Amino acid sequence: MLRLSPAFNQRFGKAWLLAGFVFLYLPIVALVLFSFNDSPVANVWRGFTFKWYAALASDTEMLAGLWLSMKIAFFTACGSVVLGTFAAFALVKYKRFFGRTLFSGMVNAPLVMPEVVVGLSLLLMLVMVQRAIGFPERGAFTMWLGHLLLGMSYATVVVQARLQELNPQLEEAAMDLGAKPRQVFFLVTLPMISQALMSAWLLTFTLSLDDVVLSAFLSGPGATTMPLVIFSRARLGLNPSVNAVATVIVVIVALGVVAASYMIARAERRRQQEMSAASRQ
Repeated sequence: MLRLSPAFNQRFGKAWLLAGFVFLYLPIVALVLFSFNDSPVANVWRGFTFKWYAALASDTEMLAGLWLSMKIAFFTACGSVVLGTFAAFALVKYKRFFGRTLFSGMVNAPLVMPEVVVGLSLLLMLVMVQRAIGFPERGAFTMWLGHLLLGMSYATVVVQARLQELNPQLEEAAMDLGAKPRQVFFLVTLPMISQALMSAWLLTFTLSLDDVVLSAFLSGPGATTMPLVIFSRARLGLNPSVNAVATVIVVIVALGVVAASYMIARAERRRQQEMSAASRQ
């Protein structure tokens, strides 16, 4: 039987890890580089220039779509974290209640259901509601509802996984000391799951920011998100200004991830210090 040395296994593992990072991030690096390409052909390098960023500054349609996407993604992330936390708390803390199986299935359904089906279902429902009561008109609000439906499912999974790892004795100790259930949730449970909340917020923000299918079904006149603008222009051929707006998004998301990682790491260090201080006492 052939046995490989530990040194070879280590080098082989590092090589596979490096290959994975190259596969994931090389397209992003190429996109950023070609955003400075002087050629109007997106994949032919002709020189270095900033003219596509200047062109982006005057592209009102793209900027309006970017701003709308950012707003919808922000409110989607906030709403998804709130609703997902409540759903996860109900599923973890209350093991048995009427309709629990149905509730769990409905929460997880958007994760496995094709977005085309979800978008078409929401469109039909909203059209029926609009005909009945005259509201809502298709636009930013309906797109937010669709993104919220999908984002809540992802947020529930992330928060639920964190809640299942918590030590219930900490909450029980707080209640023994006189804390009410509401105080236990806000003063004990919520700080301990703050990292999961931040992760869920970033995940749902990203999912909403680049969603095309749901937005295509639920958008209306005067409400076109950035992915829809790019998708419509792709039929006629893209120019490097699309690379420029994509680079701006990459920078924004990268800064957000770095800031969130720093905050999470700092909160974890503070929590470890508090636990060490409490154990010494």
